[in-house]
Amino acid sequence: MPLFVTDYTWTQTDTTVRVHVPLKGAKAARVDVVSTDQYLKVHFPPFLFEVFLFEAVDDGRSSVNIGNGVAIFSLMKKTEKTWDHLMLTSCDKEAKRQMRERALHKHHEKLTALSMSNMETQRALKTFLLETMMKLEREGADRVQKMKDTEREKTMAELEAWQQTRKQTAGEEENNTNNDKDPTERTGSGNMQPGETGSAAAKCKKKEAELPAPRWAGHIGVTFTPRVFPTALRESRVQEEEEWLRKQAETRRSFRTQQEVEDVNEEQQNPDWLKDKGGRCFAAGDYLSAVNAYSTAIRLNPSMAALFSNRAVCHLKLRNLHKSIEDSSQALHLMTPPVPANAASRAKAHVRRGAAFCELQLYDQGLQDYEAALKIHPDIEDLHRDTQTIRDMMEGHVTHTHHKVM
Repeated sequence: MPLFVTDYTWTQTDTTVRVHVPLKGAKAARVDVVSTDQYLKVHFPPFLFEVFLFEAVDDGRSSVNIGNGVAIFSLMKKTEKTWDHLMLTSCDKEAKRQMRERALHKHHEKLTALSMSNMETQRALKTFLLETMMKLEREGADRVQKMKDTEREKTMAELEAWQQTRKQTAGEEENNTNNDKDPTERTGSGNMQPGETGSAAAKCKKKEAELPAPRWAGHIGVTFTPRVFPTALRESRVQEEEEWLRKQAETRRSFRTQQEVEDVNEEQQNPDWLKDKGGRCFAAGDYLSAVNAYSTAIRLNPSMAALFSNRAVCHLKLRNLHKSIEDSSQALHLMTPPVPANAASRAKAHVRRGAAFCELQLYDQGLQDYEAALKIHPDIEDLHRDTQTIRDMMEGHVTHTHHKVM
């Protein structure tokens, strides 16, 4: 028998209902979600969350977002009114069973229609790509054939011009040869004279002059891709070679890090001293130096949550939003399990990560972090104001604003 989730939360406006369901450590790939106009279900064994909605919603405009250990439903109401409850209270088991069967049937039909639509889209895309490829191939073949025809016509014209020139030159040389002959040779009387020998020598010189000139000599440079390994590149060994190079690079980085630590004095090898130095740089507005100080301290003591949290706010000031989210998440990971002693630090990490999410316009995740911080410190007015501002931005009532960071 499944364990029913009871620690969910929900909020509403006149047009929207938002439901937050904690996933209790389950991975997003193993969460089964069913959402229709009157029924919600989130199943992640052995837990089950099931709701028969108080009134019908617009399923086409509703959405669900799974991430950071929570499933967030954004449901759009069909009628603008305030609900008394999230789920139906006056409904017997038989009615719920029938509603569940109708909802599952409707969900199955929706998935089938979506699958068919995706298949049609993929088929149309493949047809379009095939037609485009065939068109490009035809255009390429036509272009190549046109180039061949042009070159053929050009070559034939050059050949005809050369042949014509050759005929003219041969005729002129023949006339010159006849003029140089002895009169007895032109009449055909008498034997061969010395002039005939001169004519034969002139023909030999003519043939030598017709020989084409030798081609110009040249050099073609050939370069090869540089390789670390002495053997030739083999596709079957690429992965092994890349793994070896990665390990060598990590070894060199760790060696340089160790040398850097050894080169500094004993005071600068103290993570607490570096943490204080980072705080002084941050107060002076030198955020990049603060990041360097916190990074050096993290290399010396990577289990200190405050270092990651402080570096996160520096990255936030430098607009390195993704790095700020990573450092805030690592700080929250190091502050587990949550205890009263680290409550204030956890609240700061949630606010910093939430501010980075909001700067990236990921308001659902940002609202989740601000609400987590608000649970820790419900008496801070700034947190209430910023949380309401995020809700208003999600509703589209206000434009994007910067939030105060703890």
